[in-house]
Amino acid sequence: MKVKDGMCSDVRIAYIGGGSHGWAWTFYNDLAKEREMSGVVSLYDTDSNAALQNQRIGEQLMKRPDTTENWKFKVRYSLEELLSEKPDFILISILPGTFKEMESDVHLPEKYGIYQSVGDTAGPGGLVRALRTIPMFVEIAEAIQKYSPDSIVINYTNPMTLCMKTLYHTFPEIKAFGCCHEVFGTQKILAKLYEQATGDIGVDRDEVIVNVQGINHFTWFDRASCRGVDLFPVYKDFISKNFEEGYHDPDRNWMNGTFNCAHRVKMDLFMKYGTIAAAGDRHLAEFLPGDCYLKDPQMVHNWKFALTTVEWRKERQAEKKQKAVLLANGGEELDLAPTGEEGIHLMKALCGLGRMVSNVNILNTAGQIPNLPRTAVVETNAVFYRGTIQPIMSGDIKPDILKLIIPHVENHEKILKAALECDFDLAFDAFFHDPLVEGRISESDGKVLLKEMIENTLNYLPEGWKDSLKKL
Repeated sequence: MKVKDGMCSDVRIAYIGGGSHGWAWTFYNDLAKEREMSGVVSLYDTDSNAALQNQRIGEQLMKRPDTTENWKFKVRYSLEELLSEKPDFILISILPGTFKEMESDVHLPEKYGIYQSVGDTAGPGGLVRALRTIPMFVEIAEAIQKYSPDSIVINYTNPMTLCMKTLYHTFPEIKAFGCCHEVFGTQKILAKLYEQATGDIGVDRDEVIVNVQGINHFTWFDRASCRGVDLFPVYKDFISKNFEEGYHDPDRNWMNGTFNCAHRVKMDLFMKYGTIAAAGDRHLAEFLPGDCYLKDPQMVHNWKFALTTVEWRKERQAEKKQKAVLLANGGEELDLAPTGEEGIHLMKALCGLGRMVSNVNILNTAGQIPNLPRTAVVETNAVFYRGTIQPIMSGDIKPDILKLIIPHVENHEKILKAALECDFDLAFDAFFHDPLVEGRISESDGKVLLKEMIENTLNYLPEGWKDSLKKL
């Protein structure tokens, strides 16, 4: 890449998972409006036809008069071909497996009374998804180490923490970080509550200054302010008056969407712990004991969030496939609305076009959270500037919240090792002591369940898992 006169040109972006019908189009949206960067996006996907479609969608987008025309798109057919071009940035946004495997991850445990609202990070679903994702990320990390070791890697794939742990384990010198937008949603809520409390309107989400602590999808703010106002009293006062009803975004209704909620789980956690839980309710609930918020569908409804069914995901995927054909052929145009994502802004800062602070998932090697292990992947703020990601010291996590986080940190170590060694016993140890599972299923039923879940995803696992299961 070249930086001159406030413009970064010839930026090379390699996109692993470039056939995506979700995040790829969001990224295209941001690229189309970016006036200070230009370059080439190389798309690689195991489904090369989907990547070719996205190439055409990108080309159609760049022809529009309301875009910058700064980007070219091409398809590559192997990791070697993609990474041998020595990209400046490598984006990873993949679906590990198919929705068939995810259906088993999410819904098979329901036979034993274990419900999951997402099933991609914690709980049984997060564990089994990790078992098939980790080998994929080993392959990706090895290819990066061999062909493009100096590239900056940005991961969006879940389970975020274990994806990042795998990259660091396989290639310790990798320049990688994980991006997640869950924190942004809570910042938006706090901005609205500030406006309601003060009458001071026109607040942007990034004006809400927060100290981020925790692990991905189980993040917390122990400090938050906006335009000089401490938001903790504002938040506490709002909850005292609105807890039963919850918070309702004027543009969204919790009952009219799989991802919507009334944010009552995060409010309840604030009342219990005095700290602002900073992820969405669907994710937060999965990190806690199952009888807290996920005992059964009625309890979920009472807390005013939703169980995201895989059937819904399948239907949405079918709709997106139809839309992809229209977009690629010029029969429909992408809606260039603000996305709220920060990926392109982080890239600009790393290119040297300014300085930025954002939440990031990286190893705790700097001790940014002193009372978590240095080997943990944590989510805190970091400063981004030319070629540098400098973690910000967030301080110790409160003891009562630390007790909630530690079981997951310990499980991350077990799951990574279980995946690398095809070790059912170690995977079961993590499964059986996951807070969502613990105390809700017998050991014998738990082994039957986990064995069936692993069998349902064997097509994406190393051969060693067949031998491991035969021993049971």
